[in-house]
Amino acid sequence: MLGICKERSELVKAMKISILYFSQTGNTQRMADIVKTGMETVPNVEVRMFPLDAVDDDFLNESKAVIFGTPTYFANTCWQLKKWFDESHNYNLGGKLGAVFATANGLQGGFHTALSTVIDHLITKGMLVYSSGTGCGRPYIHLGAVAVKGHYEQGESLCYIFGQRIAQKASELFGE
Repeated sequence: MLGICKERSELVKAMKISILYFSQTGNTQRMADIVKTGMETVPNVEVRMFPLDAVDDDFLNESKAVIFGTPTYFANTCWQLKKWFDESHNYNLGGKLGAVFATANGLQGGFHTALSTVIDHLITKGMLVYSSGTGCGRPYIHLGAVAVKGHYEQGESLCYIFGQRIAQKASELFGE
């Protein structure tokens, strides 16, 4: 009796991607959902979202890419994410693809500094940092996607595309 061949997509183990975020008002979580939706358009990826206080250690350690989401407070990242990085000794982030997105209450809210601060942490942890920059054409996403209050539709579009691009790059780097 001949067996039925499985399609290639059934044979390839899905690459794991984690999205870690802090969201006090729900805005950063909303953008994390949109980043996840964009990522899920790429075949053979399994994406899970975790608030910083409920990370699945095993899933995170098995992830090939980790995306961090932060609200912008006083022109910087939230203290909860800084604390998470300070205490993240049990996670093996080195060699993983890392990226960041931010939410802000205004255009002058300091999201550039918030993104840069998180990128510094990613580099310190040995992560490969990617944003897609200008390399994928418009829209340009220089340091990471940003969603600004009053302009959330534009931010949602950026977060969706950002998610797609990060998942595509992770598949390119780590896919089977």
